[in-house]
Amino acid sequence: MNDLVEVRAGVYRDSVSLMRVSQALAALPGVSVAIVAMATELNVGLARDAGFAVPAATPGDLLVAIRASTDDAVQEAAAELERRLAAREAAGAARHEDRPPRTVRSAARAAARDAAGSGGATVALVSVPGEYAFLEALDAVEAGLSVMIFSDNVPVEQEILLKDRAREQGVLVMGPDCGTAVIGGAGLGFANVLGPGPVGVVAASGTGAQQVTSLLDLAGVGVSHLLGVGGRDLSAEVGGRSAIQALRALDADPATELILLVSKPPAPEAAGAVRDLGLGTKLVTALLGPGQDDLTTAVEKVLGALGREVPAWPCWPAPPGAPGAPGSECRGPLRGLYSGGTLCAEAAVIAGNGEFTDFGDDTYTRGRAHPMIDPTLRLEALDAVESGVVLLDVVLGHGADPDPSARLAPAVARACGRGVAAVVALVGTDGDPQGLRAQAARLNEAGAAVFTSNAAAARHARDLAAARVHS
Repeated sequence: MNDLVEVRAGVYRDSVSLMRVSQALAALPGVSVAIVAMATELNVGLARDAGFAVPAATPGDLLVAIRASTDDAVQEAAAELERRLAAREAAGAARHEDRPPRTVRSAARAAARDAAGSGGATVALVSVPGEYAFLEALDAVEAGLSVMIFSDNVPVEQEILLKDRAREQGVLVMGPDCGTAVIGGAGLGFANVLGPGPVGVVAASGTGAQQVTSLLDLAGVGVSHLLGVGGRDLSAEVGGRSAIQALRALDADPATELILLVSKPPAPEAAGAVRDLGLGTKLVTALLGPGQDDLTTAVEKVLGALGREVPAWPCWPAPPGAPGAPGSECRGPLRGLYSGGTLCAEAAVIAGNGEFTDFGDDTYTRGRAHPMIDPTLRLEALDAVESGVVLLDVVLGHGADPDPSARLAPAVARACGRGVAAVVALVGTDGDPQGLRAQAARLNEAGAAVFTSNAAAARHARDLAAARVHS
């Protein structure tokens, strides 16, 4: 094997783009390992654990570690790396003809100058390793900006400090670990293509928010704003600090006729605090947990409150002869392999039993991209399932894998070939760049039953696992 290890001092690139570069290099012939990342302690440790001799580096340096079977393969990977980095640098230069700002506050000042008195920037997006997110987010708050913190692995004590300071400044902190937001039609993070409409959404959940807004879109209903607040916001520690601010903001918004609040199972005291706000705008809640409405039922209640018809949610039954199709036999347990935490929690509540894993949890994302971008760990888990029923989510939209079925459909076909029944919850809209119905067709052709409602998918998987023969 041949190794290439470089540390490039003072060369910064954002983590998501570097992870995409790493994926592209790892897919080249002969390349077994490709790590292109900022040289944080975690990333350097991962490279050393993989057997690379990494020299001293700082978190502001770019780490390159490539292993391939031949020297030619290493050189080809190095050349491809330079092409991809140069393309991204050129794109960045086109956006910043002058020297780019070095801090969030200086970027806010530059945006205000560019806006020529029209108000400038109002929102900052922070996507850096979690240990550095607090200072960047605080800089944004002190500059008078609301901030979306895409970063995860941020200590809860720092989250509370940020949200308290934001309330004092009259701005909103969305996150940490805020996966999605739509503000005035502009999508941030993982964002589906949504039309404008009367429903405002506050979400202590990323994929949960994407599920409800995608179902609304399939029903022909748009959103005014989608304000993510981070998965811990309705925990006992955080107490709904940002959810309360977001609900009040939407309550004051004339374009919002109804508010939908979405959350992973909340702490009772936090749920009570948001329910008791006394809003003038009708509030529908989807606070997951035993005895509570699932996300699809909450959307149907929203449609009823708006006087809209509830459609038949699109689904594609397993093709004839596939495991799980009528007349087939399924033996073994139910496994849930999820990329979305709220979708995983909802499915686990509905199924009642089975083994469920959220690959988007902080445990699995340290040093690697979210599974909606990099599905490697989930694909490995799927290949290890030997029997029974497997339930997966696939979430579309900007920021997510540009073609998730390209890698997932072959893995589904292999599982079905082993006699595993595959059920997919496909979350997305007809406007999403991946193509909702094209993705559904490929996964269905591979042998999966596909549902646009995660709740319906979970019920179907539960029923398959509960019966040995389906007729």
